[in-house]
Amino acid sequence: MLLNFFTGMLIGILIAAPIGPIDMLCIQKTLLFGRRAGFVTGLGAACADAIYGAIAAFGLISFTAFLVDYKILFHAIGGIFLCGLGMRAFFGRAKTALDEPKKNSTATGFLATFFLVLMSPVTILSFVGAFAALGVGVEEARVATASALTLGVFFGSALWWYVLSSFVAAFKHKFNVNNMIWINRLSGGILLVFGIAALIFGMLDS
Repeated sequence: MLLNFFTGMLIGILIAAPIGPIDMLCIQKTLLFGRRAGFVTGLGAACADAIYGAIAAFGLISFTAFLVDYKILFHAIGGIFLCGLGMRAFFGRAKTALDEPKKNSTATGFLATFFLVLMSPVTILSFVGAFAALGVGVEEARVATASALTLGVFFGSALWWYVLSSFVAAFKHKFNVNNMIWINRLSGGILLVFGIAALIFGMLDS
């Protein structure tokens, strides 16, 4: 059980760590609203990772096939959502963002990353591949084993977002409003690129 939990943690970190749009959202929220907002933003992704990790660990083959069959639709929805987030960040004013209520911003960040990860069915294939690479026989996993793996995935992913938000928060005091404007534009531009790339990959898969 304990070994399965730590195996899940390792997989959760490996899935969460590569730089992508979720990292940009976590960094942006941390700089604008503090470590708590950035960490909760990352927790949205951790919850979605745990859902996909559970699907892979419990061997829900039919649901996995459903996600893969409709991945073009998911790519399109996720791409449009990313483009919307990117445009909002790029054209938004840093001062307005700084004046936004933290509670609302935190909830928005959580829901945004949760939705984005769920709209990326490729994530579940990453979990299946990671389980296979580490020698975890998910097709024969018992309930206790699969539960330990799923819990480990969540804590591993959450650990990554805590470390990232804490690291960024340590440098938050070095940024002023003018810096935030450029951070908004940079992060918005990157999110737009990811969104456009998702739409293009979706069309190529069709």
